[in-house]
Amino acid sequence: MLGNPKRSKSVSVFFIALLSGVEANAQVNVTQEHNNPSRDGVYIDAAFTPSAAANLTRDLNFSGTISGNVYAQPLYIEGGPNGPVVIAVTESNNVYALNATTGTVIWQRNVGAPVPLSRLGCGNIDPVGITSTPVVDLASRALFLDAFTTPDGGITKKHLIFSLNVDTGAINPGWPVDVNTAAHYNSMTFDSAVQEDRGALTLVGGRVYVAYSAYVGDCGNYHGWVVGVDINNPSNVAAWATTAIGGGIWGHGGVASDGTNMFVVTGNTFNTGGNWMGGEAIIRLQAGPTWTGLPTDYWAPTNWLSLDNSDTDLGGVSGTVIDVPGATPSQLVLALGKDRNAYLLNRNNLGGITAPVVQASVSGTTLRGTSAVTYHTSQGTYFAFHDDGNAVTAYKITATNPPGIVSAWSMGQSGRGSPWVTTTDGTNNTIVWVAGVQGDQRLHGYNGDTGAVVYTGGGANELMTGTRQWNTGIVARGRIYFAADNKIYAFRLPTATPTPTPTATAIATATPTATATPTSTPTPTPAPSPTPTATVTPTATPTPGQITLTARGYKVQGRHRVDLAWSGATSSNVDIYRNGVVVATTGNDGFYTDSPGGRGHATYTYKVCQAGTQTCSNQVTVTF
Repeated sequence: MLGNPKRSKSVSVFFIALLSGVEANAQVNVTQEHNNPSRDGVYIDAAFTPSAAANLTRDLNFSGTISGNVYAQPLYIEGGPNGPVVIAVTESNNVYALNATTGTVIWQRNVGAPVPLSRLGCGNIDPVGITSTPVVDLASRALFLDAFTTPDGGITKKHLIFSLNVDTGAINPGWPVDVNTAAHYNSMTFDSAVQEDRGALTLVGGRVYVAYSAYVGDCGNYHGWVVGVDINNPSNVAAWATTAIGGGIWGHGGVASDGTNMFVVTGNTFNTGGNWMGGEAIIRLQAGPTWTGLPTDYWAPTNWLSLDNSDTDLGGVSGTVIDVPGATPSQLVLALGKDRNAYLLNRNNLGGITAPVVQASVSGTTLRGTSAVTYHTSQGTYFAFHDDGNAVTAYKITATNPPGIVSAWSMGQSGRGSPWVTTTDGTNNTIVWVAGVQGDQRLHGYNGDTGAVVYTGGGANELMTGTRQWNTGIVARGRIYFAADNKIYAFRLPTATPTPTPTATAIATATPTATATPTSTPTPTPAPSPTPTATVTPTATPTPGQITLTARGYKVQGRHRVDLAWSGATSSNVDIYRNGVVVATTGNDGFYTDSPGGRGHATYTYKVCQAGTQTCSNQVTVTF
């Protein structure tokens, strides 16, 4: 369980999430790449209205000084003794916790000497240390990261997976894990000298997963690897790798997940003799990781060999898990290839070597290295990306059978950054953000439906230096944080009291507020037998202007759980009603987690009243 079960987030949004046995945490936290294991890149913060976002300014009082080049996204963690902190890592193998308000260093740890580029067969990062975005487990307050290290100037090279105490920087007992000695798949042994970790780490079911590619130039007999480590028993290590040489997992997002299964997208392979051996594919992995080898658990295009021969990686962009309410199939996974195509697959049955559910040419130039985003508005479901041709582009996925891919908008934008998204409630005021990394080095914001400019990059103070390709920003409590070489930049809205950004620990899909028509979103489940979803239906407010209630339903080990959040009550205690009956009287702190304990289909209707009175909130119905 993550934190006090009574604590949740007070935001005007209804979440539908499958938490795989882990309960939502009370604080505002950005624990991983793109804020979700789905890698959707969505941050919900009511302060990010278009008018406020247009007046975003850099916080010149935020220090943010660190040492080393940065390709990894920062993280934001609350709930510890130091108050809110920003976590940053660098290619010098330095790890930092910064005060989230002042940017001063709270703690710093170096986890070993990085490897000089001169000691590698190829590459374009110098030195190579911590390249990928770490991940935090809030229950144990542990930070997990992969560091490329050498004890002797680069002769000996090791990928070490560390676990650090997020509040102190201390290395946790039993760590690090030496991937060279721990990772094996069939007859293959991991070789750190030829494997690069670009892709972000993820946590699913108590295991941390790390994906590996090669160094730029494809030197050495590398493979696409995914290594999984039991966070409670780091000696328990499992791995999967492409059978063929090559097949690297190159995208910045690394391993994506629907809360149960993991998805990676591989690149080109070598010397296959025309036999498919794991490259140019979307791979679905089960816990471990383990791979069945069945067509349900991989997909490759019918022209995969041609893509191999032309070095046109299907895995140009890391995979993204997408739900499209009303579409058939509705539970999808997206790949964006160097062949300039977008591919959507049924993630519950990938299908083997066959045509995808849908594909479309979506760019006039190469797509590689970055992460895409996916988001929902009142107009539909979108995905957006930054290509190599200085454009940020969005496409809509139609809610049809089968779904379609149609152009939405495209805006010129220099650089090669990975976008992220803000929305005030999950569907409204959606803004697609991107930094012009290695381009104009400024933040830019675009209307999620139309592409209209919301934020134009600001003045002289908003210019960032040392930005690196692939990188992406984060959002927390009315601020944007972005990492660059030797510096974390902070930008803030003009609002005085920003609304917290929800922490998403699984796929979270928002439905509109009480005056809109809600939509249901399927809960991701293992193939082939999906389980019922939880939906939230708002109803009219019985006492106007008093108490406002929101709710989210999810499952913990298969049992129903509902988080309630409210505002506007003035009494010291409130009564929690479920289906017309008071189930609890609790302190008026704005948060409560109800545990009905049921399984399968069920409907619960909630309201919150000032204790002993009929001064009540609107009713909210959660359906599993």
